[in-house]
This record gives sequence, C-alpha cells and structure tokens, in this order.
Amino acid sequence: MLVLNGILFLDGKFTQGPGLRLRDGIITEIGDAVSAGPGEEILDAAGEYVLPGFVDVHIHGCRGWDAMQGEQAVRAMSRELAEMGVAAFCPTTMSAGTEDTRKAVAGIRAVMDRPEEKGARVLGVHLEAPFLQGTRAGAQRKEFFTNPSMEKLLELTGGDTAAVRLITVAPELPGSEEFIRRASAAGIHVSVGHTEATAEQVHAAADWGADHVTHTFNAQTPFHHRAPGVPGAALTDDRLWCEMICDGIHVHRDAVRVLARCKGAGRAAAVTDAMEAAGLPDGDYTLGGQKVSVREGEARLADGTLAGSVLTMGKALENLIHLFGISPEEACAMCTSTPAESVGEKTAGRLAIGAPAILTRWSRGWRPAGTVRG
Repeated sequence: MLVLNGILFLDGKFTQGPGLRLRDGIITEIGDAVSAGPGEEILDAAGEYVLPGFVDVHIHGCRGWDAMQGEQAVRAMSRELAEMGVAAFCPTTMSAGTEDTRKAVAGIRAVMDRPEEKGARVLGVHLEAPFLQGTRAGAQRKEFFTNPSMEKLLELTGGDTAAVRLITVAPELPGSEEFIRRASAAGIHVSVGHTEATAEQVHAAADWGADHVTHTFNAQTPFHHRAPGVPGAALTDDRLWCEMICDGIHVHRDAVRVLARCKGAGRAAAVTDAMEAAGLPDGDYTLGGQKVSVREGEARLADGTLAGSVLTMGKALENLIHLFGISPEEACAMCTSTPAESVGEKTAGRLAIGAPAILTRWSRGWRPAGTVRG
C-alpha cells in the first residue's frame, strides 16, 4: 500500500509531501519520490494528518479482555488495539497470587514470541504489582503486596524476567534500592508508583536507576510547597519520564498543563490505564477480580475508588489538544514516540523504515479520520 498526500508526523514535526510505502506489516519506504508499482493499492490522505500508531505502555485491558486472563486475551487485545490505531503496547498486570501472575506473564510472553499477524506489537509486560505501598493501593488488591526482591520477581515470572519491560515499585519499601539497581541493570525500566515516597526518595530511586513515574499525580504523595512529594520530584528530575492519564477524570486539566510544561513533549507520556470496559458501553465489569461500575465514562470500585479508565489513545490525543490545550505537535509526540522511548522502544511510535504499518489519520481540525493498516 502507498499512502500519498498526507501531512506526516516525521521526527517530531509535521511534513507535507513525502509518501509512505507499507508492506508486510511495516513501513518500507518514505520519500518524495515514492511512486506506485503495478497494481499497488494507493491511499490518498487528501491533506489530512498521518501519524504513527500509538504506543500505550500502561493498559490492563479493552473491549472485554484483560491481560491477566492469559494468552487468548492478550491476542484479542493485540487485534482490537490495532483496529484503534495502537501499534505497540505493554499489557499491564494487576496484583494477584503468584500462580495467576505467572500465568499472565507466560501469556504475554507467548504473544511476544508469536505475534498476532495483524495486531499491535507486544513490547513486554508492565508488572504494576506487587511491589507497592498498601496506603496507596488504588484499585490494586493490597493483600498481595510484598517488598521488592529479585527472588520474588523470579517467582512471579517463572524465571522469565526478560519478558518484563516495565515494573512499578514504591521506592520507600525495604529492599527497594537493591532491587531497583538490579532490575535496571538487567534492562527492566523501573517506574515509581503507588507510593508514599517523599521527593527525596524519588530522586534517590532515580539515582538507583528508576526512569519512569506511573500515572503521575495518582496513587502517590501529593505536591505541597514544603513537601513536594512524588509530583515535585517527577516534574523536576530530568531523568524521569512521566505517565499521565488524559481522560479529564484522573487529573485536572491544569495539572496536565503543568506536567506538559515542566517535562516537555519528550518526557510526558500519555497512557490509558484502561481496563476491559474500554471501547464498550457503560455497565458492570471486573478488574483484578473486583467489581467495577462504569457510569458516564468513569470506572469505579464499589467504594468509589477509580479503577483504571475506559480511555483510548485516540481519545487521549483529542483531549490533549481540545481539552487541555496542548499543541498538536507536542500531543502527537506524547501519544507516540515519547511513551515508546520511555521503555526503550526504538521502532514503534515513529514514521520510520521498519516501524509498524499501523497509522492513524486525523482531520485538519484534529478529529479522528480512521486507522491505516498496511
């Protein structure tokens, strides 16, 4: 397939003119001289914006599927997300028993090793639990929480720690320093989250190798002018990428603007933290074995606690531009290249040779115009 006449998001800016050739699931050619071969399908983008596929590094589920359900569910997520313009994702776990977590990791690994032919690429596990602080549990089940250790990680993954791309840790827990140093040295990106950490403890975690913050502002110490907490350190430490859930529910619009201005588009990563109800109507669902009620787009436990979101990455981009007032160039980076870079991904999230041939189209007024899959 040849994509012509679009305004491409190339290298962090919009460029009009180049064509894209998509073949065998990847981008194979980009340039002004790209021309159609005999019988090749041509897509005329007609002056619309063409973006690389989204990258979501924090997503539990969508359209009735949950990553904790194993390989079949992750494969279904891969297919469904590709339809929604997501090129790559990190299936994210909930706190659970060792055997259930091990099965979830094995299912995710299976899709990493044998990808869905037309699906979004699985980058690896985001192990959001169990090395979390009980007082900041959010919708995670704290009865499964434990102190971090490489031995426990080996147990949870069945020895397959290489399947883990990202892991959330509360750095104030006993054993955190040794664990963060060892995990980051092993190539796992460590994220600060679900934590009572002070700003000083967050900076220390970055010294040990942490480079990421899980859903900034949520399930962590708040910002105060004499005790800036996790957000204060996250916003000022240039070593840290900051996730944010841009649904207009989890984070006030001014907080999103503050984060974007402090971190810049290169360190602010949009995520969905979506659960199985994403892409489905309001109703009753589950997350981590807990009943979740979705009403008017808000997913909550019975006690009112927010339980993930029903956000999609496409809606996150719309919100960044129209609700939060972020410039389109910055918003596009926050939904594509920045989350990819936050977990060390070098191909997905960009219009580049070898990148996934899952793209999204947007009108000149920044409304979704469809998904392109080559």
